[in-house]
Amino acid sequence: MMELALIKTLLDREFYNQHKGIRCPDKIFSKDVRKIKQALDAAMETYDSDFTVSDLQAVFNRINASMTTATRTAYEDLFKRIEIAEPIKQEIANDTLSQLFQQHVGDRVANLGFDFVNGTENSLEPLRKLLEEYKDDFTPNTRIEWDDHSFDTVLALSQQETRWKINIPPLADRVEGISGGHFIVVGARPNTGKTSFHASLIAAEGGFAHQGAKCILLTNEEAYNRVVLRYIGASSKMCIKEELPNNIALARSRYKPVADKINIKDSTGKDMAWVESVVKQERPDIVVLDMGDKFAPPNSNDRPDITLRIAAIHARNIAKEYNCAVFWMSQLSAEAQDKTAPNMSMLEGSKTGKAAEADLMILIGMSAEVEGEENNGMRYINIAKNKLSGWHGRIPALLDVKRGIYRR
Repeated sequence: MMELALIKTLLDREFYNQHKGIRCPDKIFSKDVRKIKQALDAAMETYDSDFTVSDLQAVFNRINASMTTATRTAYEDLFKRIEIAEPIKQEIANDTLSQLFQQHVGDRVANLGFDFVNGTENSLEPLRKLLEEYKDDFTPNTRIEWDDHSFDTVLALSQQETRWKINIPPLADRVEGISGGHFIVVGARPNTGKTSFHASLIAAEGGFAHQGAKCILLTNEEAYNRVVLRYIGASSKMCIKEELPNNIALARSRYKPVADKINIKDSTGKDMAWVESVVKQERPDIVVLDMGDKFAPPNSNDRPDITLRIAAIHARNIAKEYNCAVFWMSQLSAEAQDKTAPNMSMLEGSKTGKAAEADLMILIGMSAEVEGEENNGMRYINIAKNKLSGWHGRIPALLDVKRGIYRR
């Protein structure tokens, strides 16, 4: 019985003190349990020590010494049930008591309103007095366990900010690494090198997979096998079309350490709720959402930019809740075409929503004169937002297009 379990939970003095008085009136309990709650209030008011169920029963019997034998027997049964009841987790008990309290106030408000409508009361003054009585007590009680902000703890946590080292030389000079809880937005125009970017970070020499990170790739843009080929190229340092066919054994041996650390899933048509369920089950260190925008809930009544921001908030919360780094791959709008220094306002679909949530935002640009030239891979890595190291600016980098690897 929920009421009896609540009584047992209220035997904890610290928890009781958070709920005593107006926030936990007797009337939220049924008639029989209400008397036990009254005995508990009297005991807490009179004694300083902690209470057992037997202690509470002794106080109850003293207060209600004139009970009939039948009544005493009935209450003995209730106390036995309290004794064997499992205390409710305090977070749940807190929410339950708050809900019961608000229902109690709601009932009183409804009754006073009913009396006024039916002429029993000719004034709303009783309602005003009731609301004045409770004032701000409508808000739920909150039990906060404050975060440890001691010197040693904060210093240790700050040293974990770069757990997974960046292996792309020009970027590593500005951003040493990432860690669980980080939300990274990577944007570029189509065919500029987004997939090669996360393939380099994870699969190329010194990448996250080689460092031991468990990585999951959730793709809804390219066919998953084409994404895997990029990873094979990055890990093997081989051109898939020209070099790999003649070096299968070597390529396989170089790819194996990466394959052991990554899982990939074609996620077409999935949403962020599904993403969270996967992360909760797999507990990865690194999550790549390619493309992140397509995980926004379909058929939403909200504007597209609002929908994308909600999805980005969800992704950031996943990063924090499950202590993983989440990469959100995103398209840049046509405004970024042929730009070597795109900015965050060029993010497609949401100029501020995704940007607001990001710890790190990397926008990849390329100039018009090299676009379409297969052998010229000059790219410009623009750090548009950086809460990790604070550095902002543009870094030239060379994309080895055939092997899918970013170099200095």
